[in-house]
Amino acid sequence: MLQRYFLQISYKGANYHGWQVQPNAASVQEVMEKVLSTLLHENISAVGAGRTDTGVHASFFMLHFDTENTDINSENFVYKLNSFLPDDIAVQQIRKVKNDAHARFSALSRTYKYYLTTEKNPFTTETAYRCKQKPDIKSMNEVAKILFEYVDFTSFSRLHTNVKTNDCKIYQAEWIEEGNTLVFKIKADRFLRNMVRAIVGTLLEVGNGKLSKDDFRSIIEQKDRKFAGTSAPAHGLFLVDIEYPEDIYVYLQPGGYMRG
Repeated sequence: MLQRYFLQISYKGANYHGWQVQPNAASVQEVMEKVLSTLLHENISAVGAGRTDTGVHASFFMLHFDTENTDINSENFVYKLNSFLPDDIAVQQIRKVKNDAHARFSALSRTYKYYLTTEKNPFTTETAYRCKQKPDIKSMNEVAKILFEYVDFTSFSRLHTNVKTNDCKIYQAEWIEEGNTLVFKIKADRFLRNMVRAIVGTLLEVGNGKLSKDDFRSIIEQKDRKFAGTSAPAHGLFLVDIEYPEDIYVYLQPGGYMRG
């Protein structure tokens, strides 16, 4: 009988064309499947919590896989995985889950952060978008509140995606100032392809005085991607958290869970 595991990883997306396997292009999924298959001596398929775009990073990402090995020693297995993986992918933990748990469909929410800076810094060239001038954070935060009033975000979705609905419930959307860095944090039950970068790009036009509050509302209501702003560059975006229900994990006793 196969056992399902959740594997928490993080990765720097600069060298990858996103999570999902791509023809003739490096992907995080391809690397993970190769290493897992090597260590477990099985043909392992890894299912990710979602697909990230080329160049997007993840400080928190979850995948699941099924294996005939039902008794993985978590600490030793994580150490071995990290020994085999390249420096830009790391494993944090492995957890045994119920066999109907799903890294993508069991998720309750996801949280992204977008990093923006006006400072030239050689250490953040691949992890933060450098813009010429500092946008008005107060106006961007005021306008960002409008996102809570809507659920259909077609205007911020990549065109021709294969999804049944463009409805999303946004729980948090705010800009935070951290020194020379502006961080946009957004949490929702689900996200559309390119949605966060499109929202950020449009809010930046607000912050630069090119769009008004009424303009932003109109963009959402028109449900047409061509009216929204240019997507912010991928390298400033991080997936930072995914929330799951606690009952998907295999527990040994109250208050504890099985790690392998």
